[in-house]
Amino acid sequence: MQNIAAYLLLQIGGNASPSAADIKKLLGAVGIEANGERVDALIAELKDKTVDELIATGSSKLASVPSGGAGGAAPAAASSAAPAAAAAEEKKEEKAEEKEESDDDMGFGLFD
Repeated sequence: MQNIAAYLLLQIGGNASPSAADIKKLLGAVGIEANGERVDALIAELKDKTVDELIATGSSKLASVPSGGAGGAAPAAASSAAPAAAAAEEKKEEKAEEKEESDDDMGFGLFD
């Protein structure tokens, strides 16, 4: 992740085709030792690509990733005892939170 971030920073900064040495120099400036093999692999993968192309490619890949919302039917099939137990648990949590917020045990108040 550090390598791609450095590559993108260099490219946005005006270096149209950052080299492995450029990435290593940038990472070294902030105290990070770059892994030479990973940097070389990154340079080979991203050769002659712009930031805009990379973002467009990544966005199209992310569009195909499921982002939830399809699992609503399974919880509805749970037994009716589960909601009652969940409600009781929430009430217990609320009581515990109220007790934690109280300053009676501290011996002083906010405006004393």
